Amino acid sequence: MTPPRARTWGRIGRTPVVRVRGRGSGRVSMAGMTCYKPGERSRLIYAIREYRGRKDEPKGFGRRDLRDLLVRARIQLGGPIVLVWDNVRLHLAAGMREFIAANVAWLTVFQLPTYAPDLNTQEGIWSLVKRDIGNLAAADLGQITKAVKRRLKQIQYRADLVDGCLAGTDLITDG
Repeated sequence: MTPPRARTWGRIGRTPVVRVRGRGSGRVSMAGMTCYKPGERSRLIYAIREYRGRKDEPKGFGRRDLRDLLVRARIQLGGPIVLVWDNVRLHLAAGMREFIAANVAWLTVFQLPTYAPDLNTQEGIWSLVKRDIGNLAAADLGQITKAVKRRLKQIQYRADLVDGCLAGTDLITDG
């Protein structure tokens, strides 16, 4: 995992340098949904997975993980879901298509164009998270995971941040 780069301060004439180990110690994967319902506050529903490089450990999210996240969102939101998805390979997999087809009563899916990060609200959320951990000099993967969870929890309780990410896409219009 390449450490994020960010700006910091230092003494005049001395560039601050943070040394990191060259070997990969794992990664933190995030999956999330920004949820909007007219007349209610916007919400963020997410899941985090830590990968430490152990044998038989999944590297990221799988079909079942995304399915569980969608079911959890339906329970929390208490109604049908209209999902706007990017074209990540996992979203287009046969298993996900089967799940979507089996749940058309409460799940409607629209695919974004091939490369459209400006239409994906989650890109704004991930940007907020990465900006916060840019200057983090973590000693281990656990510290990174804790920082990511803390930032996502902060965003979750700040509906105005979620609204800003939604407004940036121009997909939501009240009226």
